[in-house]
Amino acid sequence: MGDTLLLGSSETELQIAANVLRQGEIIGIPTETVYGLAANACDPSAVAKVFAAKGRPADNPLIVHLAFFEQAKKYTTRIPPLAYKLAERFCPGPLTMVLPKNDSIPMITSGGLDTVGIRIPSHPIMHRLLEIADIPIAAPSANTSGYPSPTSADHVMQDMDGKIYAVVDGGESQFGVESTVISFEDESRVRILRPGCVTKEMLLEVCEDVIIDPAILNELAPGQKAASPGMKYKHYSPRADIIMVESTAEEFQRYVGEHYSDGVYALIYTGDEEGFPYRHLTYGCDSSEQAHFLFARLRELDEIGAERVYVRAPSADGVGLAVYNRLIRAAGFEVIRI
Repeated sequence: MGDTLLLGSSETELQIAANVLRQGEIIGIPTETVYGLAANACDPSAVAKVFAAKGRPADNPLIVHLAFFEQAKKYTTRIPPLAYKLAERFCPGPLTMVLPKNDSIPMITSGGLDTVGIRIPSHPIMHRLLEIADIPIAAPSANTSGYPSPTSADHVMQDMDGKIYAVVDGGESQFGVESTVISFEDESRVRILRPGCVTKEMLLEVCEDVIIDPAILNELAPGQKAASPGMKYKHYSPRADIIMVESTAEEFQRYVGEHYSDGVYALIYTGDEEGFPYRHLTYGCDSSEQAHFLFARLRELDEIGAERVYVRAPSADGVGLAVYNRLIRAAGFEVIRI
């Protein structure tokens, strides 16, 4: 394959992108969470190209994106009433619901599971592309597997130039972390399999109970299947070694100083940089900002040659749980608690 084509968001360019998808090729697409690597979800050979381009393990399921939630009936065997209530509240948006799939979704798309994650993205360019293409689009993050997810078209080009047909440039991603993924425990309770910007507190406005899956903050047991993307493998990690440190700003600065050497950088809260004497980047002053900037900062750390990065851990409340989840996986579950 030659150089990857960079497309804009005009109707003509989106028609080109839609035609490419219908022909079984793969492209990078913008969503409100992160950029995705898109393929026709019902075409096993197209989906196989996604796994090959990313270097993604075959047992890591893909999320299927639709223009409207009502279309989920075409690809599932049952949609619980609670799913419709959640769709009314959160769709379109950064929420993925795991539902029992039918045979129209091939097993390669679902990672060998009998379920499929369904999401209705709110990004206007992605939404329009789904309308024009009129196919379900499987789209994991458009990065090399295990590397920080892309939040701009430039990030996708860094990882995928020459590997995919095109990238649709839709500007910088709004949220910066992948969607919240949930499964249904019963008619009133859901389980969060991957945290995102739809938080437990927000889900409780619709559900009677919300369970946080233990795999969000812990490694899966050997042989345990991943019910959601992002559960099983080390993810989101730059080439630099990432070490999370749970501490106050003062304790963090002291700890970095004790372990400072060539190639060491720190990732700190915005607002803590005044007087911080060591090489560093900032990644936001609150959980929403940290979600937005995290992946871009991890990529920047590689660009400037960081070898080891100490990260002041975010709060694990609200959206912070999503940031904490991404960082603990980037760190390979290495956390220093002071």
